Amino acid sequence: MGRGRVELKRIENVINRQVTFSKRRGGLLKKAHEISVLCDAEVALIVFSHKGKLFEYATDSCMEKILERHERYNYAERQLAGNADNSDEQVNWTIEYTRLKSKIDLLQRNHRHYVGEDLDTMSLKELQCLEQQLDTALKNIRTRRNQVMYDSISDLQKKEKVIKEQNNMLAKKIKEKEKEKAVAQEAPQLEQPNYRVDTSFLLHQEPLPTLNMGGNYHQQEAPELGRNDLDLTLEPFYSCHHLGCF
Repeated sequence: MGRGRVELKRIENVINRQVTFSKRRGGLLKKAHEISVLCDAEVALIVFSHKGKLFEYATDSCMEKILERHERYNYAERQLAGNADNSDEQVNWTIEYTRLKSKIDLLQRNHRHYVGEDLDTMSLKELQCLEQQLDTALKNIRTRRNQVMYDSISDLQKKEKVIKEQNNMLAKKIKEKEKEKAVAQEAPQLEQPNYRVDTSFLLHQEPLPTLNMGGNYHQQEAPELGRNDLDLTLEPFYSCHHLGCF
């Protein structure tokens, strides 16, 4: 059985699509180079990836020359087709388009060189010139970076100074408030008179003698500090009868 015809359609998987593009692009560029060498043909190939990246091939790296030849050929065909009325305008537009297209191609090629791509086709002199341009650009970038860092540090130092001043002012206000509060708490205590009574004399009094009618005289210790007991006990009158008082 013969191999069936494969339907061409967009590859949905992104990774597979990128891999296929890379393989097919290499094969396409290789075929363009082969037909240019084998058949002595001027070949110009331009390919844009889905991300907008440009890939191109031109015989002897003369893309601008081939594009100018293509524009002249198209212009000649348009003249033969009966567009002679607008020949001057078409010539001007063709020249302007060719000039702008060449400028765009040059800028895109320089951009690829700056990011380290497509360096195989460059000569030693071109590589040295590119290196010098990159060194100059790197110096300018470093100078600008240092300036931005210095300005940022200066701004941070100014902000730090302002914050310190604000903290000092707040600390001063807090101390003043605390001082006012302490003075306000001491003022009522100073206005109240001190009526404290000294009762120390009640704690060390000598004990008073106890008068006991009908008994012996003796001193008695005070049972409690600050209190004097006077015992005026009278014995019953009838007890004297037994003693022979009457």
